[in-house]
Amino acid sequence: MHLTRGECHKEKGEWGMQSGTSGAGSDVEINLQALVHSVWRKKWLILSVALLSTIFAAAYAFTAKPVYEAKLFTIPPTQNDIANFNYGRTPEYDLVPLTIKDVYTIFLRILNSESLRREFFDSVYLPSLSDEERKGAKDALYSRFSKMLVVTLPARDAGDQSAIAVQALDPDLASKWVQLYVERASEMAKDELIKNVTTECQVRARNLLQQINSIRESGVRRRQDSIAKLREALRVAEQIGLDKPPIITGSPTAELAGSLDGQVLYMRGSKALKAEIQNLEQRQSDDPFVKDLRDLQIKYEFYKSLEVKSSDVWVYRQDGEVSRPDTPVQPKKNLIIALGLILGLMLGFLISIIKYLTETSKSKKC
Repeated sequence: MHLTRGECHKEKGEWGMQSGTSGAGSDVEINLQALVHSVWRKKWLILSVALLSTIFAAAYAFTAKPVYEAKLFTIPPTQNDIANFNYGRTPEYDLVPLTIKDVYTIFLRILNSESLRREFFDSVYLPSLSDEERKGAKDALYSRFSKMLVVTLPARDAGDQSAIAVQALDPDLASKWVQLYVERASEMAKDELIKNVTTECQVRARNLLQQINSIRESGVRRRQDSIAKLREALRVAEQIGLDKPPIITGSPTAELAGSLDGQVLYMRGSKALKAEIQNLEQRQSDDPFVKDLRDLQIKYEFYKSLEVKSSDVWVYRQDGEVSRPDTPVQPKKNLIIALGLILGLMLGFLISIIKYLTETSKSKKC
């Protein structure tokens, strides 16, 4: 607003009179009153700016592409779900059974792992984009994808439920992706657990095979030792001309003298000793005579053939169903319009104050 020289002097005089009447202590009060009056006179400007800002906010809220969010909740599996992981895993066999917590912890670790996110990003998210959208920087695309897929792990002392949320422009696609992501985490967790279980069984089978070979070798050596003892006893029997074992009478417990562990083995007689030596030398296998061998062989065959199928085990349970989202989570129209109105009012007030300060500065310069 341009003031003439007379108007300027008149206004300065008025300011001086006001200043002289009220004193220096009331300058601030007069300025605040003038500011309020000035803002009130510009109320239509403020309302116009607020209306314009609200219109822009509403236009964005109603024209922006809606974003839908699908959620899936998981809880730990049951003991029956993990039973096949523990098949043959007993303290008796030196294998500690897996607990529900062990299995679910591995699933949660993989569910929130960077490797699964990257794999899902490369194999599912990128192929869903158009050629134009894929031209951007891959890091920027991955950052946007990370905001679209959020995994919330169970909080300490707050239950065992985890949540997986996926946002997409298509509600059907959001539902499909959240289920696919959890299924991939489940398969990776199963593969890791099955690999661990299989490796432990293979190690157990190798240990059992080593024990079997060791006691078999011991059996062969014991048979060779028996033959050596019998041959020595045979020489003694032949030297004394003892063909048949003597019958010892005069005792209620009459028996044939001599045993492999005794000192009078030759008393069996040369014929019996020759027959026993021949039998031991022609023996095809010592397995039936080796103690505990059959038990070890049964355990070995069990662990060697043990197989856990992915379809027979579960590492989580789905808590509820994943329904098709009907209401978009973005944009939040009411919130955007309210913010547009508030920002418009603030901007209108700011413009009014700036205009007041500008006019006051010009009047003082006059």
